[in-house]
Amino acid sequence: MGRNIAIIIAGGSGQRMGQDIPKQFINVYDKPVLIYTLESFQRHPQIDAIEVVCLDGWHDVVKAYAKQFNITKLKWVISGGASGQESIRNGVYQLEGIAADDDLIVIHDGIRPLMDAAILTDVLLVAGKYGNSVTALPYNEQIFVVNEEDPTTTKQYIPRETLMRVSTPQAYRFDLLDAKYHEAFEKNIGISGSNYTNTMMVQLGVTLHFAAGSDKNIKLTTKDDLELFKAYLKADSDTWLK
Repeated sequence: MGRNIAIIIAGGSGQRMGQDIPKQFINVYDKPVLIYTLESFQRHPQIDAIEVVCLDGWHDVVKAYAKQFNITKLKWVISGGASGQESIRNGVYQLEGIAADDDLIVIHDGIRPLMDAAILTDVLLVAGKYGNSVTALPYNEQIFVVNEEDPTTTKQYIPRETLMRVSTPQAYRFDLLDAKYHEAFEKNIGISGSNYTNTMMVQLGVTLHFAAGSDKNIKLTTKDDLELFKAYLKADSDTWLK
């Protein structure tokens, strides 16, 4: 059996949150957001090791928090890149010579602190079967396409039954993940703008497999998201605040 290694992406500067410190380090009830995220992986029995990809200058902060909050599975803290994709690539390349081909690598946003254990279990199960998996949820809203001639109008919609919204966690066999990041950066495919591992994989011809998702697995991008996170913690304090 291969190992399961988590790469937590915490390289963002958090400008949209309007705070002085990156949002992954904002304290909520005396605990940094990133630590809530890391605790989800620390507690999960199938996760063997954790790597954090982090902003330069914050490595020692991550290590100090990990020690304080007993994140014993944290093995590596490395520097991110100029973009999200560069940060993930750095995390993947760091595992060359460490991870075996059949190890599963779970990629997760450091600012998604409410990851349910059942979601991670399913992501690992599906990836173990097919070599990859992405957490996914159906769309519950109607999706309309903006009219090119007049962007304040629409004449076309996309049936929501044909759509899934995908986020993290995502898991990939290490040999697939490593090979595709090398290919993507050599060919300049799937690495610009808002691309992520999942969109890159599809652009490089990989069929992705859906795993279970959760509406609670929010990404903390704005102050409103932070308030929602606090509300979830308050409502579910027995489960989350150990």
